[in-house]
Amino acid sequence: MQRGDRIFSGLATGSGTFVVVLIGLIGLFLLLQAIPALLHDHANFLTSREFATDDPNALRFGILELLQVTVEVSVYALVLAMPVGLGIALFLTQYAPARVARPFAYLVDLLAAVPSIIFGLWGILVLAPVIRPVALWLNAHFGWIWLFGHGNVGPELGSNLFTAGVVLAAMLLPIITAITREVFTRTPIAQIEGALALGATKWEVIRTTVLPFGRAGYVSASMLGLGRALGETIALTVILSASNQAFSGSLFDGGATFASKIALSFAELNNALSAGAYIAAGLVLFILTFAVNALARWIVSRGVPQS
Repeated sequence: MQRGDRIFSGLATGSGTFVVVLIGLIGLFLLLQAIPALLHDHANFLTSREFATDDPNALRFGILELLQVTVEVSVYALVLAMPVGLGIALFLTQYAPARVARPFAYLVDLLAAVPSIIFGLWGILVLAPVIRPVALWLNAHFGWIWLFGHGNVGPELGSNLFTAGVVLAAMLLPIITAITREVFTRTPIAQIEGALALGATKWEVIRTTVLPFGRAGYVSASMLGLGRALGETIALTVILSASNQAFSGSLFDGGATFASKIALSFAELNNALSAGAYIAAGLVLFILTFAVNALARWIVSRGVPQS
C-alpha cells in the first residue's frame, strides 16, 4: 500500500471512529447527568405523566405523556409524508421530462433549507385556519373514534397535533423524497427495458421493477424521516398548546414532545437536579432517535442493491 493510501485509510478510519466515540460520549454524559435526578424522583419515570421540577427536593417527573405525544405526532406526520414523498419520487424519476424533473427536485430539496421557526409560524398562522374546517368535519363525523375525539385542546384551535403533524410532514418530504428518488434512479435499465419489451404499461413497469427494487430504500428513507420528526423542536414548540388536561391520544390534543418540553423549560432552571430531570427526558429521546436511525441503516444495508 502506498503512503497516500495509508494516510487516506487512516483518516477515514479515524473519522469513523471519532463519530462512534462522540456518540458514546454524548450518551454517557446524558446518563451521568440524569442519574442524580432519577435517584431523587418521587414518581415512576416510565409511567408517570407528571413533570414537576420546581422544587428540587420534591421532584416528580415521568416521560409517559411526552413519549405518547412525541410518537403520535411523528407517526402521524410520517403517514402523511410517505405516500406524498413516494408519489413525488415516482413522478420525478418515471414521468417528468428532464427539463422539468431537475428544477422540481431542487424545489423539493429546498424545503430542507427552510428554518423550523418559519414552518412553525406558517403552520399556526396560515395553515391552521385553512384546515380548521377539515378538523371540525372529522371531529363531527368520526369523533367516536379516539383518534378524532375532541381532545384537550379541541378542533377549533389550531394548536394541536392535527396541525403539527401536517407541518411536520412537510418538513419530512425533502428527506423521504431525496433518498427514494436516488434509489429509484438506480433501477437497472435492462429490467425496465425488458418489461417494456414484453408489453408492460408504465404502471406495470413501476409495479414490477421500480418499486420492488427501491422498496428497502423507500422504507429506510421513511425511517430516517421518522428520526428527524422525533427530534423536531422549534416548529412544534410554536404550534402545540399546553393543556392542564391529560393527553387522550386524539389528534386534537395539545401537549409537548420531548424536544419542545426541554426547549420551553430548560433555560429557566437554576439547579442541577431540576436540570437533570430534563436531561433524563433528553436521554430517552436520544436512545429513541438513535434506535430509529440504526434501524433505517440496517434496512439499507440489508435491502438496497449495490450498483
